Amino acid sequence: MLSTMTDLTDPDLWSRPDLPAVIDALRAKSPVQRTETADDGPVWSVLSYELAAEVLRNTAVYSSEGGSLLGSGEGRTPVGSGRMMALTDPPRHRDLRAPATPFFSSGGVRNASRSIAELADSLVAEAVARGEVDLVDTVAALPLAVMCDLLEIPDEDRDMVVRVCDDAFLCRTPEERRAGHQRLLPYLFQQVLLRRADPGDDLISKVATYRVQGRPMPVEDVVLNLDNIVVGGVQTVRHTAAMGLLALVQHPELWRQLRDGEAEIGAALDELLRWTSVGLHTLRTASRDTELGGQVIRRGERVVVWTWAANHDAAAFDRPHDIILDRSPNKHLALGLGAHYCIGAPLAKAELEGLFSAMLRRVTEIRPTGPLRHNGSIINFGLDHFPVRLVTT
Repeated sequence: MLSTMTDLTDPDLWSRPDLPAVIDALRAKSPVQRTETADDGPVWSVLSYELAAEVLRNTAVYSSEGGSLLGSGEGRTPVGSGRMMALTDPPRHRDLRAPATPFFSSGGVRNASRSIAELADSLVAEAVARGEVDLVDTVAALPLAVMCDLLEIPDEDRDMVVRVCDDAFLCRTPEERRAGHQRLLPYLFQQVLLRRADPGDDLISKVATYRVQGRPMPVEDVVLNLDNIVVGGVQTVRHTAAMGLLALVQHPELWRQLRDGEAEIGAALDELLRWTSVGLHTLRTASRDTELGGQVIRRGERVVVWTWAANHDAAAFDRPHDIILDRSPNKHLALGLGAHYCIGAPLAKAELEGLFSAMLRRVTEIRPTGPLRHNGSIINFGLDHFPVRLVTT
């Protein structure tokens, strides 16, 4: 059994300039290694693309019901196990996913793409008018507004929703993250009761009134699934956008290629999703004894797919540590794979395209005005602050 002394759960590791060399060296020793973590005890770390894809695809062996993210603590099962999309295996997973799917399908998003693009453009125009902004705040406003529109969250509640989402996903300790969810859950519970009594066409109403095998979902399960959708929908786009724009600031020749139309925006965004891989990891639990990458995994042991490592594996991607805007094929795992492929992927891509297109159209140069700060999270790794001046011609 090969163990590593490198603590992959240390958030500071993922902002180190030598990160590619560190991960490549670990993967070269073994693509699957035993890792001792501070909060979750021993876990198996998967560092190669091939084996990461195997774990994500094979829900019969690698279950989500023991947790999908590190941070719940050693031997602890999350509250929503078997009750929410992220913590449920097929076929139950499909039942929980069904009422939300139309809101995030390619067809549904296509109908909303114009309004998303217009909103993104207005947000970027406001930022350009101010000149100096925190770019994290600028890009965060779009997914928050879109998600709150889907849920029909009242305007006066929207700032609260994003604050508790930050706490739920970005705080350093499990206790702080749980506290964030515990502040959001009562609010969602209240909204679910209101929509069940008087349903509309919004996402909360559709999930709240959906029937599984002829019966409505328990209110608690509705709330847990909405919590999952809200937090994921707000955070993923926010951090991918900020980290992607940082990559373009650090590589101005790529910014020029996009502005000059030498690279197609869709392919470029897929490459930035791969490059940033802000959802650093996905957790699974072995439902039976198995073998993975030459290691014997026992039933009940936790297996962690390190998405960043898989997406920077030279066995799967040519020049993985370079940003190649027209990379093709680009079968990255940034949005997952298999049954748990991100339900919001089409919406996330539409939002990212809206933001980046508006930036490229209105901004000549993004000029940092102060030190940036990473958020210290291994769940959605990104930036807390990115102060810049938006320069126009």
